[in-house]
Amino acid sequence: MNALATTGLPVQYGDIAAAAERLLGRAHRTPVLTSRTVDARTGARVFFKCENFQRMGAFKFRGAFNALAQLPDEARQRGVLAYSSGNHAQAVALAGSELRVGVTIVMPQDAPAVKLEATRGYGADVVLYDKHTTSREELSAAIAAERGLAVIPPFDHPQVIAGQGTAAKELIEDAGPLDYLFVPCGGGGLISGCALAARELSPDCKVVGVEPAAGDDATRSFKSGQLQSCHNPDTIADGARTHSLGTLTFPLVLALVNDMTTVSDAELLSGMLYLWERMKIVVEPTGALGAAGLFERSYPVAGKRVGVIVSGGNVDLKQICGLV
Repeated sequence: MNALATTGLPVQYGDIAAAAERLLGRAHRTPVLTSRTVDARTGARVFFKCENFQRMGAFKFRGAFNALAQLPDEARQRGVLAYSSGNHAQAVALAGSELRVGVTIVMPQDAPAVKLEATRGYGADVVLYDKHTTSREELSAAIAAERGLAVIPPFDHPQVIAGQGTAAKELIEDAGPLDYLFVPCGGGGLISGCALAARELSPDCKVVGVEPAAGDDATRSFKSGQLQSCHNPDTIADGARTHSLGTLTFPLVLALVNDMTTVSDAELLSGMLYLWERMKIVVEPTGALGAAGLFERSYPVAGKRVGVIVSGGNVDLKQICGLV
């Protein structure tokens, strides 16, 4: 799809460019790392966009800050609510503290302790729920209505999507045109924004989304053309335990993404530990999805320039130590 063919989509590249301006001096321009070992393994020239070095440890700060920065004054005074298993929670909490906006976060009781503690540390009021008996969307809507709060969803929001797309914008600006871009996928906010940026800045780039096999709703949706769901997927990739793509991200994924694939938890853990050991960077399971897709699925990347979004590094070390 060329740039002209994106005009009917709910987010445009201009939204990403505007988000990049808002994020100047607020978000880190995270490093792009390379590895001779990875290049030898894949036969490609691989560029890792390391959002594990982003503020609060994940790409989510980009979208959260972009959304909160555009709230009208009245909404800022009332405050906002977000629901998240962890990284979006921390991102909205940090953005709220930066912009002096009160934040309420709805989180599952089994959210990683490191993410729960960080969210509270940024000053958010945390409401816990049982994900097996309660719909986070319904609970969040009820609390927001009672308290008059603006809801900032984790992925299905145009300003959130635009903010996430700045990660790929920076990657391509720093690394140059790409032949492939591997992106973790949960609810589709990151891959939607990144695919839109890639279409504008590197139009021949093939964008591949990677999600856990236990939560393959986006892959099934992409391949069938019909929105599919997956209730409470059991995977170590806690940031990809979304039920389905959203009403905004689904059409963006269909229009802009070239392929979707999945990796097992065992393959994901192997890819994550490989990045830890060979590149000396701490990456959380969800953050390693793109790398695992590159390593484990036989895409024809030999001789190509390949980008990988490393989406986050907020690891619960006690939990990981129990897995290896």
